Amino acid sequence: MSKILMIVSAADSLVLADGSTHPTGFWAEEVAASHKVLRAAGAEVDIATPGAVRPTVDALSLDARGGVSETDAEEFRAYLDSLDDQLSSPLPLAEVRLSDYDAIYIPGGHAPMTDLAHDTGLGRLLGEADAQGKVVAALCHGVAALLSATTPDGGFTFAGRTLTAFADEEERQGGLGENTPFFLESLLRERGATVETGAPWSNTVVVDGNLITGQNPQSSTATAEATLKALAGR
Repeated sequence: MSKILMIVSAADSLVLADGSTHPTGFWAEEVAASHKVLRAAGAEVDIATPGAVRPTVDALSLDARGGVSETDAEEFRAYLDSLDDQLSSPLPLAEVRLSDYDAIYIPGGHAPMTDLAHDTGLGRLLGEADAQGKVVAALCHGVAALLSATTPDGGFTFAGRTLTAFADEEERQGGLGENTPFFLESLLRERGATVETGAPWSNTVVVDGNLITGQNPQSSTATAEATLKALAGR
């Protein structure tokens, strides 16, 4: 049975480009749908956050303001409630042992732009996982966590790799717009990654060897399925 470390942001706010503070958290569908698919396939999933802080769900991900129907919101709430033991007592990210896991899985919401994108400990963990060929999967703004991984000379560990992430156009259409602290797609390109995005809000997953990335919440299930497929091929 595969063992997967799901790393969730502990941030509940984000400083925007204009200096104002915006409430945020993890995106409900990305945690709930991903976790459900992974567990249904028999994988063991541990949840870790920076500082073992209980993660906050982004309120927008559970109502119409975030484009989520009430039916879907009820489903996500119910599943997250079933994970309450794990969410209330996550593992401290700094203390996890990579050797215990076959894969790392990072869901989004805007929150990772606050903490995971700048977490040097996470960066070392991701670098080690990639060097060992372990599966590294990230979804939507969770792909920002990859930015924490740098080479000894200051380069981007995942430069030259092909991936996807929450698209700039999606940020403009239904995200934070021009007030976003940074456009993730553009920054990944600047750091040397090859970014391939599908149409806005399309189910888009890119697999580059052990690196699996999903574009947006609509790609949650497919990203988890691609992770399972990669693990099954080992």
